[in-house]
Amino acid sequence: MQALRLARPRLPLRPANRAFAAAASSAHAAAPAASSASPVIPLSNVEAMWERLSADEQLVIHQQLEELQKKDWKTLSIDEKKAAYYVAFGPHGPRAPVSPPGTLPKVIAGVAASIAAAGVIFFSIRATAPAPPRTISKEWEEAANERALEQKSNPIHGISSEGYSGPGFVTHK
Repeated sequence: MQALRLARPRLPLRPANRAFAAAASSAHAAAPAASSASPVIPLSNVEAMWERLSADEQLVIHQQLEELQKKDWKTLSIDEKKAAYYVAFGPHGPRAPVSPPGTLPKVIAGVAASIAAAGVIFFSIRATAPAPPRTISKEWEEAANERALEQKSNPIHGISSEGYSGPGFVTHK
């Protein structure tokens, strides 16, 4: 029942509307009390008709469900329990889905198209690019290793140090 109170829209009423709301709620509260067998609005399929109901009719259903939930829950019908759950936790109001159904395939198609476009741009730029410079070859890198050994560069931890076993400047296999 606490969930229904939280789910009920809290809108401030203007003084003219307060009298109307008080009269409407007292009339609706008296109707179920007079004849509990015939509810004002049927609760059998609240999920299907909730969006089409006006705010006043939704308020009546809230009040009707609050009265029903004051009884023993074992005596409630399945439709009344489903209606109470839907009104409290259903996908309406602030819990309405942000994106409409069918958005996920569009997002996936858009991401795939973006990746494909990026791939086409990458390979077209790579195809028109000039040849790599002559300094990017295995022979050049081995020559750079020999030159570093001749100059004894980085003798503490580098290529000229005692017991060095790293590749040096060679990055090609």
